[in-house]
Amino acid sequence: MRVEVYWNLHRRTYSVRDLGGESKGLVTNHPEDVCIRDVTFAVQPAGRAKVLRDKVKNVHAFVRGVLHDRTDDEINERMNAQAEGRGEWTSITYNPYKNDSFIDSEGDPISEAELIICHVSDDRKPKMFAWRNITHRSENLCESWEV
Repeated sequence: MRVEVYWNLHRRTYSVRDLGGESKGLVTNHPEDVCIRDVTFAVQPAGRAKVLRDKVKNVHAFVRGVLHDRTDDEINERMNAQAEGRGEWTSITYNPYKNDSFIDSEGDPISEAELIICHVSDDRKPKMFAWRNITHRSENLCESWEV
């Protein structure tokens, strides 16, 4: 099921909005943990401009993708891959006062990801982690090298 996920400021958890089917456009869940694959990150410029102008937050940034039932085996496999240097989890954040897009832990804009995990921390703050394959990153670096 294709969904749109955003941080719900009032409930202090995530909201999952269905993007198809009978419940299209409706929020169907408020989970503390959600996993999404084939992800795109979206920030609506007009909504961000309103936040900057009025200094009041509103829903204008989303993560879109396919709802994914993660398994412990899958997460363990990715942790093994990270330990072996084949991939890594990177923290993803969005702050409308600092950036016009979602950014990764290195401060670089991110527009898509293979898989993300959204989690509510014990202190009720949103945490988001994206999986990235190291080989993809290395290929991009090689393209910029001069031989």
